[in-house]
Amino acid sequence: MLAGLALAVLLLLWGWWGLPARGDVRALVRANPGPTALMRQREQEAAARGGKARRAQQWVPASRISRHLVHAVLAAEDQKFFGHEGVDWDAIKESAEKDVKAGHFVAGGSTITQQLAKNLYFGTGKTPLRKLRELVVARWLEQDLSKRRILELYLNVIEWGDGIYGAEAASRAWFGKPAAALEPAEAAGLAAMIPNPRRLNPRVNPTRHARAQRRVLWLMAQAGFLGRSGIGAEPPPVPADDDEPDEVPGAAAAPEATPTAPSSTPTPVSTPPPSPAEPGTPAPSPADSACPGGAPCAPATLPPSAPPTVAPPQ
Repeated sequence: MLAGLALAVLLLLWGWWGLPARGDVRALVRANPGPTALMRQREQEAAARGGKARRAQQWVPASRISRHLVHAVLAAEDQKFFGHEGVDWDAIKESAEKDVKAGHFVAGGSTITQQLAKNLYFGTGKTPLRKLRELVVARWLEQDLSKRRILELYLNVIEWGDGIYGAEAASRAWFGKPAAALEPAEAAGLAAMIPNPRRLNPRVNPTRHARAQRRVLWLMAQAGFLGRSGIGAEPPPVPADDDEPDEVPGAAAAPEATPTAPSSTPTPVSTPPPSPAEPGTPAPSPADSACPGGAPCAPATLPPSAPPTVAPPQ
């Protein structure tokens, strides 16, 4: 019994030893992070192949990110974001059941806050210990930072293709425009890439990416962010092979410069109605809402207090 207790204590100490300093997490209230654990991981992977990792990132405040991208990410990645405290235990339980059935770790179950913790401090390794550390840091982030700040950090550091990090760099690389100007279908195209951005993108697999994009548009419509006409009662199927390794061998899987929107991107929903007004947020003008003639859409305006939770799909 004593041996078992000692082993448990050692495991706890080992898990705690791999955590970031709590002060470093608190500093994110005002300070933007430097190179993340994922960025450093990509550098190591490139070095192992005898190459050098590129890194495109341009930090922007939440006010300069299209509300359509905010909506797409919330609808696709974490519909309960404004209602949980960093962890969605129901999603974790469902993910664990899938893991047991598959016999290995599969994608899913992580909230936006957990994904941020993983990107900042742990990289993509999938082990029970790393998951435990991720849960701890997610709770710290929720305790120390506002939801608005967590979402702003997330949208600025996550990977959107080989060497592309953050919404601004992703928008310019894939669509040739700033993140503030993204239209609904473009935002859905970026959100569709998040589960596996180095494989699930218009350059590596246009067909699979287009299917994922249609699914995100469906989720956005179900959540009330878009018109629901013609979306159908059932969502498009989840693209296959979402549990593939996210490492892409050989050449980069993202555009080198800032091309126009990939030809595989479906036509945007025809002039969607403006998103529902959120508490404390001024109603956008018709010009801002419709993005006519390719003009920039209104940037996302996150409310000072918790906005309504995104409604789950029916």
